[in-house]
Amino acid sequence: MELLHFPKIEDPRGNLTFLQKPDQIPFEIKRVFWTYDVPGGETRGGHAYREQEEVIIALSGSFDVIIKNANGELDKYSLNRSYYGLYLPALTWRHMENFSTNALSLHLSSTEFEASDYIRKFNLFKKLSLKK
Repeated sequence: MELLHFPKIEDPRGNLTFLQKPDQIPFEIKRVFWTYDVPGGETRGGHAYREQEEVIIALSGSFDVIIKNANGELDKYSLNRSYYGLYLPALTWRHMENFSTNALSLHLSSTEFEASDYIRKFNLFKKLSLKK
């Protein structure tokens, strides 16, 4: 995991942040999706990917990304600024929680959607992680 810092162009009329490959994102973007209108107390994610790399950005509001290592240890990243992105390499177990009202999360992915890339059982993730 790595917290990426994107440029912030400050202006009295409103700030601007931009992304461009290869300077800021460590992969070619193949898919973009976002989550929004997450009801209070809900979580999103709860899986890992076999191949996909991802960057998660809080475009609006805030939420926490919880990373669970194969040994069960947890790391928490609170995202609440649109000029930060959390880079998650393949084989990273994660879920998102603690969404503020009107939170908007943007996800940049290194692969197109492929259901078989998802690892939805933690025991399988653990087994694959220990092999690498």
